[in-house]
Amino acid sequence: MLTDVLDQARADSITEAPAYVAGQWTTEGSPVERVGPYLREAVSRSYPASAGQLAAAREFTRTGARAVAALAPATRAAVLARASALATGHRAEVARLIARELGKPVKDGLGEMDRVADTFAVCAAEARQLGGETLPVAGWARGVGNTAFTYRAPAGVALAITPFNAPANLLAHKLGASFAAGNTTLVKAPPQAPATTTAMIALVLEAGMPPEAVQLLHGDGGVGAALCAAPEVSVISFTGSPETGAAVARAAGAKRLVLELGGNAATIVCADADLPHAARICARTGYSNSGQSCISVQRVYVQRSRFEEFVELFRTEVAGLTVGDPLDPATDVGSMVDDQAAARVEKWITQATTSGARLVAGGERDGATLRPAVVADPPADATLVTDEVFGALVAVLPYDDLTDVIETCNSSRYGLQAGLFTQDLATVFRAWRDLQVGGLIVNGSSNYRLDHVPFGGVKDSGFGREAPAQMIDDYTVVKTLILRGLSIWGQG
Repeated sequence: MLTDVLDQARADSITEAPAYVAGQWTTEGSPVERVGPYLREAVSRSYPASAGQLAAAREFTRTGARAVAALAPATRAAVLARASALATGHRAEVARLIARELGKPVKDGLGEMDRVADTFAVCAAEARQLGGETLPVAGWARGVGNTAFTYRAPAGVALAITPFNAPANLLAHKLGASFAAGNTTLVKAPPQAPATTTAMIALVLEAGMPPEAVQLLHGDGGVGAALCAAPEVSVISFTGSPETGAAVARAAGAKRLVLELGGNAATIVCADADLPHAARICARTGYSNSGQSCISVQRVYVQRSRFEEFVELFRTEVAGLTVGDPLDPATDVGSMVDDQAAARVEKWITQATTSGARLVAGGERDGATLRPAVVADPPADATLVTDEVFGALVAVLPYDDLTDVIETCNSSRYGLQAGLFTQDLATVFRAWRDLQVGGLIVNGSSNYRLDHVPFGGVKDSGFGREAPAQMIDDYTVVKTLILRGLSIWGQG
């Protein structure tokens, strides 16, 4: 199957995206075509799950859970290591598929596939670290004469609901950690990237992941809701909007959840910062993937004494970005996911400028392509400040002192990640302590992530942490063994 998908991607033809249910690829049902937002032509064809497929997938998880749990961690690690190698070997074809389906520049897709390779490699390493501990029960009178141990057992059935903006790497995180932990996984693909998701499932199967370990279903929110409510599912990992995350929680009921729900990330530029460096980094990370990232630079707060200097430096950097065909290796900014998303951001720009903000650069829209926009001095209650933009727009605002800007940043309903440019270590520790976010990037923007480091937020940005080691904790349960009358600690 992997060869078929990649051959179609190389030929720039419509790529078939079948479901993978109960160990079989299937094109049952009425097909749905995905029209590329930049190309304006059909690029992939998926097959939404029927009630019968959902039932078959649920039934198959019972066999799958037993089969995967029985695999030695070394076996799981070897599969994930081969998946890492395959991701490197086929990075160009999958990156091209991402560009065609989503309008994401191919060079960003190449970077994403490099991260996929790293993510699978880290998951392989974590599979080798699975274990438990010997508990110091003899430290308490009732424990004397006994010995106790724990180990981490697979949760059983995991559900991975993946978003469109990083369809390959976020799937690698969820599926890789789940398999490393010894689970079978149901994957609900994003409707905007069905072929990319199919390519990833074909890739892990080519790497030797057993058919009992993974199933792929396409469809809309109704398919996701049905899977969330399935009693066979033990743990759900979801990346998406807070509103959909709340719906996932309602449908799931009493299940373990890992929810990464977005943000409107702030980056603070202090007066002592290297301004040219800060402007360059904010421009590169504010518009990558057209700003469609939960940690994309959205709000940049600059100390007032250097505000206008930064605005001009930032405007120059943004003007130097190449906007255009996502298949062109030189393109920095392609299109957004669809016309409606770009039109929404365009509307927010108009609302802000009508209320007194300055449109410093960009903002012109052609279909799903929005030229990178810089809005200076927007009102604090402007939608592009308070809500998640998820588009090619950065707002730049002045601040007077650190206390005020931290309070302003914390007034958001979100708390995923923040950036801070400063040369003062005391400022770093103060911001790290006081900012209500899951992560702080110093002398970098909010839009930076290491795939082996804990990632997640607070407040409406969700809960749980995405990194293989932390996800394996969520994908496993602690089982305890107590040996009464047998002690390694002494009898009294």
